Amino acid sequence: MRPPLPPFNHETALAKVQAAEDGWNTRDPAKVAQAYSEDTRWRNRSVFLVGRDAVEKFLQGKWDRELDYRLKKTLWAFTENRIAVKFEYEYHNSEDQWFRAYGNELWEFAPDGLMQTREASINDLPISSTERKFLWER
Repeated sequence: MRPPLPPFNHETALAKVQAAEDGWNTRDPAKVAQAYSEDTRWRNRSVFLVGRDAVEKFLQGKWDRELDYRLKKTLWAFTENRIAVKFEYEYHNSEDQWFRAYGNELWEFAPDGLMQTREASINDLPISSTERKFLWER
């Protein structure tokens, strides 16, 4: 089980979004993958994944390339077992080019609180290091 569980209200939807943000900011693929059902179905940009193991592998590659990743998620809407979020995150590549990514996600949860479906649309914008918003200690 992965509380908070559906059906969501405003308070529990906010808590679910914050938990996702906190998890992703660990940049720990094994830990983050545990929030998804064994048979989770994902679309991340143009990549389609099925299963928790595929998600973990995908996230490992993502955070190997997207260095010093930092994410902020905001609740957009919710229903009984679905949540929509908007987000932005920043990272740099191995050439030290910084990016800010903007996107939207649609989430659907199983009764046990694990995410069974994730649809993500994301756009990247190259930025200079002086344009960064999400500053934190490395």
